[in-house]
Amino acid sequence: MKYEDDVVALVTDVITKSAPISEDVMSQALTSSNVANRRYFLTLAVATAAIIPISERALARDRHDHSKTAASGSDTQKNAVRDQKTFQTAVALRDLWLGHIFWVRNVSIAAIDKNDSAIMAAEKQAVENAEAIAASIEPFYGAPAKDKFFKLLAGHYGAVKAYLVAAVAGDVSAQAKAMQSLTSNADQIATFLSQANPYLPKDAVQGLLLAHGGHHIQQIQQLRDRNYDAEARTWKEMKTHVYQIADATADALAKQFAKKFF
Repeated sequence: MKYEDDVVALVTDVITKSAPISEDVMSQALTSSNVANRRYFLTLAVATAAIIPISERALARDRHDHSKTAASGSDTQKNAVRDQKTFQTAVALRDLWLGHIFWVRNVSIAAIDKNDSAIMAAEKQAVENAEAIAASIEPFYGAPAKDKFFKLLAGHYGAVKAYLVAAVAGDVSAQAKAMQSLTSNADQIATFLSQANPYLPKDAVQGLLLAHGGHHIQQIQQLRDRNYDAEARTWKEMKTHVYQIADATADALAKQFAKKFF
């Protein structure tokens, strides 16, 4: 899929000119610090669900509020345009994030099966997808921000890959180290996004990312253990969750760059 072309086409339509701004599934052998991290993921996931709205609901509320407060038919029409562009942006970002979990899952399956050629093919797609996700913010924040975001996303993938390799090898110590890297990376991404956009509060973004990382870990454990029924449920949860990340991002962009969405 041409992720980068799709999202750039959408955000270009939105912006005329944008200036840059300067686990029952967990192995019983895991250490207590790993379990603590997992609990931290889940706790923040629950908290974040109450903080970050899903776009369809947010858009529905916007439409309701706008219908009551719009001063004229022209205002109502402008609000409808904004809602539509926000929704289109969310759809594009959903596609990108779905690609992320799809290709990382393929890497996991290939690694567990020890299929080197499949690992290389899936990993290439995973990296291209990360580049596309990073490129999606360039029209809003500029090329330097895109490059920094890509490095952060690469760090996220690197931590997940490290956990995967350790899980396949049964290396508990390396699994714990990878989880620490995943946690640290979530903090770095949350800091970056919250500094760029005031409508992406750090605690909420960090909660979303930690829960996302927890899903990766849960999925790897289930795939490794051939627990496919449980993994199917995890996949469904992962998809819903990355949609939430995409929707929250689209909502925040529409608020920060309100004039660009009219």
